[in-house]
Amino acid sequence: MGSGPERDRGGHLPRLREQWSESSDPENEFEYTASLVICHACGIAAKTAKAHQDNKGTTDGLHVHVKHRKHARG
Repeated sequence: MGSGPERDRGGHLPRLREQWSESSDPENEFEYTASLVICHACGIAAKTAKAHQDNKGTTDGLHVHVKHRKHARG
């Protein structure tokens, strides 16, 4: 295995879609910015799982199914 994070076939970092060779180059250390984005689906999934755990529920095999309310109305 090579060093560094896992890359896709194009040499990109999977979540960032940036070239590893460019994004890891020391000359580019301060050339990137980042911002936080709230994923409301992820947030409700985490809250639901936490409530389950707080009620002594096991997380073994737990999957959280998230549906958008607008699309769940049928």
